[in-house]
Amino acid sequence: MRTQRTLIAPLAASAAVTALLLSGCGTTGAEADPDSGEQADTAEPSDAEQVEETQPRLITTYDGGILTLDARTLEVIDDTKLEGFNRVNPVGDGRHAMVSVANGFQLFDAGVWTEEHGDHTHSFAGSPRLTDKVYETDTPGHIVRHGGSTVLFGDGDGRMQIFDTDAFHDGAPEPEVKEAEEAHHGVAVQLENGDVLHTIGNEEERSGAKVVDAEGKEIARNEDCPGVHGEAAAQNEAIAVGCEDGILYYKDGKFTKVDSPDSYGRIGNQAGSDDSPVVLGDYKVDEDAELERPEKVTLTNTETGKMKLVDLDSSYSFRSLARGPEGEALVLDTDGKLNVIDPESGKITGSHPVTEAWKEPVDWQQPRPTLFVQGQKAYVSEPDKSQLHIVDLATGEVEKSAELPHASNEVTGVTG
Repeated sequence: MRTQRTLIAPLAASAAVTALLLSGCGTTGAEADPDSGEQADTAEPSDAEQVEETQPRLITTYDGGILTLDARTLEVIDDTKLEGFNRVNPVGDGRHAMVSVANGFQLFDAGVWTEEHGDHTHSFAGSPRLTDKVYETDTPGHIVRHGGSTVLFGDGDGRMQIFDTDAFHDGAPEPEVKEAEEAHHGVAVQLENGDVLHTIGNEEERSGAKVVDAEGKEIARNEDCPGVHGEAAAQNEAIAVGCEDGILYYKDGKFTKVDSPDSYGRIGNQAGSDDSPVVLGDYKVDEDAELERPEKVTLTNTETGKMKLVDLDSSYSFRSLARGPEGEALVLDTDGKLNVIDPESGKITGSHPVTEAWKEPVDWQQPRPTLFVQGQKAYVSEPDKSQLHIVDLATGEVEKSAELPHASNEVTGVTG
């Protein structure tokens, strides 16, 4: 069973709760080192209770705070006040998320978790909270979860903070730190063998990606990817990044570039699936547009090196792309429909109405309908109505909608 650190006095109530909950199995969590400085970061919620099953939750941001919701009922569990434009990404351990703040990434505890115990598990639920643990960096950027690792990238200093994702079960782990050649708006991924892929660039331009081993020795490099942006992992650990003229992916120790059919065919946002060799990407062709509202998406096959374009006849935004539980490509368009695309053939197999028609705002920080998938459900926000919808991906039907106290901007979740 994974041990959970708990608090000593004066917050010993937390330890008592965890010990009581686990007493039926004759074990308790281990005490935190009082000199470690981690007590406030690793404590269990004082109101935590053992529950019969996992309790998945959603985390949504709004201008001035963070809402935590029950992922099944959409009931508001907590409203955490936090001034300004907030960004949030799951850590990958089923419990925690990172909130981008001025001086780094701040650890958010969604208050639900499950512990293994022999041939069974114990699930717990308590109050969410924004911990005081901040992983400092200059201009926090992308967070990537892949192959049991979580990597935080700092755009202002090129700092890569790498964690064993499971280490978050025991509190607030300290990272292994690596640095990019120069600071830039970038991204990094740790592969299953410990190698690290990260982008190449500086404040003026971004040109490609490289892979280094655990000692920092360069294994592979490709700088034929102008404006490199975004990241997605496909089947058989093919790691793709987007370019202004195509897509670049790393697989089996080498990079492969797939060119766009247009001289400027920018793929800046991607969505991958372990169940498919195909990477879903956006597609923009107007280099001079203040805001292009694209109507085509890309499907790049990392086995064949071929790219398909799919015309939706409606635009979408960078928060419109996701993958379903079977690897299906999902795109939320501005007509308010959730499109389901076969990633191999490029055929649109379903188009399900979810929201009213909407228009993407010019300011990327402003709320717009956002798509998030967890398990068999898709969650779609409709900020103009302060609503959130649950879509059953098996049927395409909206099975539940709820009005929230604030208009959602970003939407993510934890499995509990």
